[in-house]
Amino acid sequence: MTDSQPSIGELLAATVPMVRTLGLEVQEAGADRAVVRLPDQPAFHNHIGGPHAGAMFTLAESASGAVVLAAFGDRLASMVPLAVRAEIAYRKVARGPVTATAVLGRPAADVLADLDAGLRPEFPVSVSVRREDGAVTAEMTVEWMLRPHG
Repeated sequence: MTDSQPSIGELLAATVPMVRTLGLEVQEAGADRAVVRLPDQPAFHNHIGGPHAGAMFTLAESASGAVVLAAFGDRLASMVPLAVRAEIAYRKVARGPVTATAVLGRPAADVLADLDAGLRPEFPVSVSVRREDGAVTAEMTVEWMLRPHG
């Protein structure tokens, strides 16, 4: 992105209200990986004092969206990225801030080739959510689709 274009974090916050609501922080956003942090906020704690499962789901899905925007954002005029399915597994109790790392599961060039061929390409994004001590608290796979406009 150039200096005149919004960052991935700014774009995500502007288009996804839950990103603003939860105060998610995009720490890194590249064409194959994105890292997003959920600060520790008592307002979003569950009954055991950690981030609520819904907040962790939103964190992970938002991280997947950040990598999708970084990989394909320059094509938003011609297509719409849509999450079509997601599966999450909660592995350990989360406490404090948690960070989601999303990795594009298919080369962006292959996805774009399908899009340019008139298809609606689908591709996975794998996400791991970790506590500050490095323990994996959740793992998610989000299946995305690029839908051409029109």
